[in-house]
Amino acid sequence: MADPRFYCSEPIFAGQETVLPTPLAHHIRVRRLEAGDTVVLFDGRGGEIAGVLSFEGKKTLVLLGQHSPREAELSGEITLIQALPSGDKMDWIIEKAVELGVHRVIPVAAQRSVLKLSGARLEKRLEHWQGVIASASEQCGRNRLMHLSAPQSLEQAISTTARGHRLLCDPEADHTLAEYVAASQQEQKQINALSLLIGPEGGWSPEETAAASRQGVTNIKFGLRVLRTETAGLALAAATTALLGW
Repeated sequence: MADPRFYCSEPIFAGQETVLPTPLAHHIRVRRLEAGDTVVLFDGRGGEIAGVLSFEGKKTLVLLGQHSPREAELSGEITLIQALPSGDKMDWIIEKAVELGVHRVIPVAAQRSVLKLSGARLEKRLEHWQGVIASASEQCGRNRLMHLSAPQSLEQAISTTARGHRLLCDPEADHTLAEYVAASQQEQKQINALSLLIGPEGGWSPEETAAASRQGVTNIKFGLRVLRTETAGLALAAATTALLGW
């Protein structure tokens, strides 16, 4: 059985004995791990370090061993530009995006988004999503945390992803993702970075799709079926990884 993995919010260094941050120490005690147990820590900067647990009063310590450079990142970068969905669907999207190796998620406050976030509510939700990213990284073996931006407009999101290919998911598009990838490879256009634009439950507004078109975004579809917003981006990310051999 693999040793349990934990994200440490403070930098860790090989060969040192480290006092763990209070939230992580509490999590380890809840898991009922004991002195002498081995755990694997990562701090999001890359690689991981195995160490041995010990306890001194209320302190939880780890004697860290050698740094392992092991990584589980894709060989290309996928950015998921996701319109805010209703309810807690964004939790699911973020968790699965981490598992699929997505490099960055940019939430978009789309015109038809039901969920509206601002002020303290926005800060609380962003903090919660960062926790989802950390937990998903612990589970799936990633040692670098997926980047998460604050919600912004579609035009702002597109302008921050000028590098690489940008594809808007549109069930009415003429070409599929597979056709787009095949055409790019035929033209010897190497794809190292790709952004996927996923609309909310009601879809992108005509104004948003027009703005995306003006910024050079290409419309593509996944297939013959219309996917839910919480399915579309994840399906396209998985298909992209397979089609490009990432």
